[in-house]
Amino acid sequence: MRLQILAFAFGVLLLQMQPELPAWSGWAWLGGVLVLPYWRWSGHSLRLLALVACLALGFSWAAWRAEIRLAEELPAAWEGRDVALLGVVATLPQEFGNGQRFEFVVEQVDSVGAVVPGRIMLSWYQGRPGDETFERLAVRPGERWRFMIRLKRPHGNANPGGFDYEAWLLERGIRATGYIRPGAPQRFSEMVWQPAYAIERLRHQIRERFATTLPAENYPLAGILVALAIGDQKAIDGALWTTFNRTGVSHLFAISGLHVTMIAALFGWLASAGWRRVPTLALRLPAQKAGIVAAVFAALLYALLAGFAVPAQRTLYMLLVAALAMLSGRLAAPSRTLLLALLVVLVLDPWAILSAGFWLSFGAVGALLYIGSAEVGRESGWRQALRTWGMVQWAATLATLPVLLVVFQQFSLVSPLANALAIPVVSFVVTPLALLGAIVPWWPILALAHAVLGWQMLFLDWCATWPLWQAPAPPLWAALAAGLGVAVALLPRGVPGRWLGAFLLLPALFGQAPRPAEGDAWINVLDVGQGLASVVRTRKHTLIYDPGPLYSAESDAGQRVVVPYLRSLGIARVDMLMVTHRDSDHSGGTASVLSALAVDAVRSSVGEIPGQPCLAGQSWNWDGVAFEVLHPDASAYAAGGKSNHLSCVLRITAGDRRILLTSDIEAPDEAALLARYPGQLAADVLLVPHHGSRTSSTQAFLAAVGPSAAIIPVGYRNRFGHPKADIVERFMTMGIPLWRTDRDGAVQVELGAGGLALSGWRREYRRYWLDR
Repeated sequence: MRLQILAFAFGVLLLQMQPELPAWSGWAWLGGVLVLPYWRWSGHSLRLLALVACLALGFSWAAWRAEIRLAEELPAAWEGRDVALLGVVATLPQEFGNGQRFEFVVEQVDSVGAVVPGRIMLSWYQGRPGDETFERLAVRPGERWRFMIRLKRPHGNANPGGFDYEAWLLERGIRATGYIRPGAPQRFSEMVWQPAYAIERLRHQIRERFATTLPAENYPLAGILVALAIGDQKAIDGALWTTFNRTGVSHLFAISGLHVTMIAALFGWLASAGWRRVPTLALRLPAQKAGIVAAVFAALLYALLAGFAVPAQRTLYMLLVAALAMLSGRLAAPSRTLLLALLVVLVLDPWAILSAGFWLSFGAVGALLYIGSAEVGRESGWRQALRTWGMVQWAATLATLPVLLVVFQQFSLVSPLANALAIPVVSFVVTPLALLGAIVPWWPILALAHAVLGWQMLFLDWCATWPLWQAPAPPLWAALAAGLGVAVALLPRGVPGRWLGAFLLLPALFGQAPRPAEGDAWINVLDVGQGLASVVRTRKHTLIYDPGPLYSAESDAGQRVVVPYLRSLGIARVDMLMVTHRDSDHSGGTASVLSALAVDAVRSSVGEIPGQPCLAGQSWNWDGVAFEVLHPDASAYAAGGKSNHLSCVLRITAGDRRILLTSDIEAPDEAALLARYPGQLAADVLLVPHHGSRTSSTQAFLAAVGPSAAIIPVGYRNRFGHPKADIVERFMTMGIPLWRTDRDGAVQVELGAGGLALSGWRREYRRYWLDR
């Protein structure tokens, strides 16, 4: 049974790696035909058929679910059009800089002919709290509202090493995103009484109570208590997440399986103890079984209250399987219980397998069961308890190592020490106090929990000063070898060959990402929405040409795109950061890049940014690749005016190939370049000026550059309408192929002795849900 469940899971995983969605019916028939002989007869060959059958069934099940979900879509004709609709706020609203964001279940579409998916994500922009005219209408889960909205199909930034937002939307069943138009929104009902909405309203009330009891200005760690009580991880400040990531304790501040197990055990013990004291009840049902039922019920309530994330689901299903076995008088092997929970998770949510939490949760628990079998029958006592605790820390750390390297490209060297203290404090002190404070609205309970957290943060802040191990994202073969290495390294003592486990881990720990050859350059124009961020690599050097836009007061492209991309390549030091000009769609990620990476030199046209000004005539050579700054010159600085006119223009020459990076220069700047470098602007690739605005890309400039390809960094359905249709037509008329980050994702340009090559990430990393 165990192997069959693993085969089913592998089939689900294979489906999620497909570039196009296949028909599910043929695979379902194949699985059904192959599994029939296994039910009737036995034998090793038939067991192999059963594994193939389960793989086919897993593949077909995931394909069928995907077909159903993708069938509900927003027609392209209704993108960007006003639609009036009625529906219910389905989830906790999340605050951002100038508004709120929440999931919305559509009940009625009032616009004639409009077709809208049943579940959408809406943003409501209502101004910033500091604004004089600020007035925000609060929404709560379960309320019924009528809005005028504009929607677009699911679309996210597509970059190597980046978060797949479109996959996340698909998993949550969100088939369109949009924003609420200014007007007169109407609240029709204070509460729509359905179980899911009632749970979300309860979570909202607890969050509001915590915010009132522990104001953020006086209790900076209150968001952690909110996260532990109701699973709202966005309540935790970004700086705290940095500390948790550096110390390897992030899992404790999500709702982990340990928290759910602890709550279930507590309620089970209380119910069993109380049951024994009522003879009538004890005669009807043994106290032990009553405790089991209470434990499962408590685990279900807490998992729902905490948002029903994958770790909570895994623990709940494991407890449910174990409870059913005990209530029926049977004993279920822990490994079988874990795999049955795995099966239930994937049947209910085939996209869960795409999340890091899925692999971390099941991987860590599987490792604990794996080493636990070797500890059965050993002597008891404090020495053995201490040894077992150490083994648990070692196994959990080692088991999650391959996943951390694949997903985050780093792991904390101090994680075992930090977890040794943080696990008991958070799980057995802080979390129970947070939940008690959610039930009993008494200030001292939450204040005590906050005080304990404060003492623990002193220890974690010290741990965060320790170094991280960072490595580029390992290729698939290295990740699989690392997984096998973990299994070998965790074999019981005395088993020969355990040292091979460390050997198998080496490629993932010490692997190097590919770099250009001497004299070659690779330029990646990243997909950051409406803005510009690009990375230039030579054999031994790295340059960032603009760190991307500022998205909100809490996030920017430097934090969300540029740093994760460089981390996936194993790059922690940048030779130069060039911030081309002041506009926030180009400079917004500067602070994040400077805080996360070691930057040797900064060049910019922005006076407030420390470093050297970029000035026409500057040049340098890295690894046989020539770099030249062509604009602005001293007269442009003296003239002042729009910041676009000070955009740093960089020309890169590798071999006999060139790329011209132009940022946001406009027609007067193009004319100045033509006058300053007559007959010298020819380039193979052009980064289109100002995102394809009408202010730039003049006929004379394009003729002088004469590119064989051009790249437009532009956001999907951006509010400026970039690139303008007449500018696109100009490129087409001149026979210049266009690459666009909104259509192609991140665009990579390879320049050098081998010639010129361009590729788009959406084509390289094609998945069936992209652009759907």
